[in-house]
Amino acid sequence: MPIQQTISPVDGSVYVRRELAEGARVEAALDRAVAAQRDWRALSLAERGRYCAAMVDAMVARRDLLAEELTWQMGRPIAVAGGEIGGFEERARTMIALAESALAPIRLPDKPGFTRYITREPLGVSLIIAPWNFPFMTAVNALVPALMAGNAVILKHSAQTPLCAERLQQAFDEAGLPEGVFQHLHLAHATTEALIRDARIAQVAFTGSVAGGAMVERNAAGRFIATGLELGGKDPAYLRGDVDLDSAVPRVMDGAFFNSGQSCCGIERLYVQRQRLDDFLERALAWLGQLRLGNPTDPATTLGPLVRPAAADFVRGQVEEAVAQGARAWIDPGAYPLSRPGSAYLAPQLLTGVDHSMRVMHEESFGPVVGVMAVEDDEEAIRLMNDSDFGLTAALFTRDLEAAAALGARLEAGTVFANRCDYLDPELAWTGVKRSGRGCSLSRVGYETLTRPKSFHLKHA
Repeated sequence: MPIQQTISPVDGSVYVRRELAEGARVEAALDRAVAAQRDWRALSLAERGRYCAAMVDAMVARRDLLAEELTWQMGRPIAVAGGEIGGFEERARTMIALAESALAPIRLPDKPGFTRYITREPLGVSLIIAPWNFPFMTAVNALVPALMAGNAVILKHSAQTPLCAERLQQAFDEAGLPEGVFQHLHLAHATTEALIRDARIAQVAFTGSVAGGAMVERNAAGRFIATGLELGGKDPAYLRGDVDLDSAVPRVMDGAFFNSGQSCCGIERLYVQRQRLDDFLERALAWLGQLRLGNPTDPATTLGPLVRPAAADFVRGQVEEAVAQGARAWIDPGAYPLSRPGSAYLAPQLLTGVDHSMRVMHEESFGPVVGVMAVEDDEEAIRLMNDSDFGLTAALFTRDLEAAAALGARLEAGTVFANRCDYLDPELAWTGVKRSGRGCSLSRVGYETLTRPKSFHLKHA
């Protein structure tokens, strides 16, 4: 039986070993899911909601344990790791609450001699493929609404965060969820691809890289099933001339450096009106100077390692290449003894003198680095913000909300923020444009990709 190993970025040790499911074990899981879904869809929405709410209760009760395991699996500082359980709870409870209205039949106006309405029908078995960077929150985006809609779920979690899938299974088991309605499998890539091709899978929700999204599309091609793809980002923020820097700088810098920059909707490009650039840099560098890079199990650490040494070296390469092309790096990596080539620990970096010809300004970094460009006006800012293959979120910092709304209408992004960034409001649709993906999760709209409409056209006898 093949073994999967999880290497902790904290110290390079093997933190988890698990057998990978193959052959008969995968077949049995699929058969259980199909059989369980027939009975699950027949339950009332209220009953499904009670099971899901009990699962959330069980997860919240384990907050400290989940935080510790999260730190060891992917490196987030223990001081903030538990916050993900709060986000998980918010999203789960919101989607439970929205289910009744989102899934309610659509009643059409009276037509003499006819009764007409549209219902939302579950698809069957949903396959959720979740990433390591926010392993609970990304999984729950599809997990709870899929179940509330009457689908069964098979969860394949990242090899970096296998315990997250197991803790979800434990929580559902404690909630008394009928066997087979939710299952997790640790899978090799080839087995995952075969699962997507299997006729018993009716929907795939994937969060991860652009290459991973392309893999899903290749394997689902010709099956005509629903796919939700949340992929990469190179998200921009724009600080207008009227910005309140005292409030904007902490928000935008946290949006760039939280989770060591490993966020699909983290800020990776910054545009500042030229007359505010010097004041911005002064405040931003002071904010960066307060970061402490260190072992994430230490409560004093505010910047942990990247998920693996190769990820850190990739970002190092982007920075070094940009500097060679004329950019200025404002942070001395020598001030961070843990930050060295071949290590998962990486010093934060802020670059000026960058342009869009540099990889650091057009290629996803997924690390603690941000490039800053001065712009003359709104027109230049909008042009540069849209000059990207990605379009997940975009943030505007300004005192003028009418201007923010008008500028936001011109931005090529799934979510437009004003005076905040790097956040998901579960009552709003979470979606991307261009290479940031397709489909939608969260909000009432998110239920549409997890169900199919069924029309009833009943002629009175």
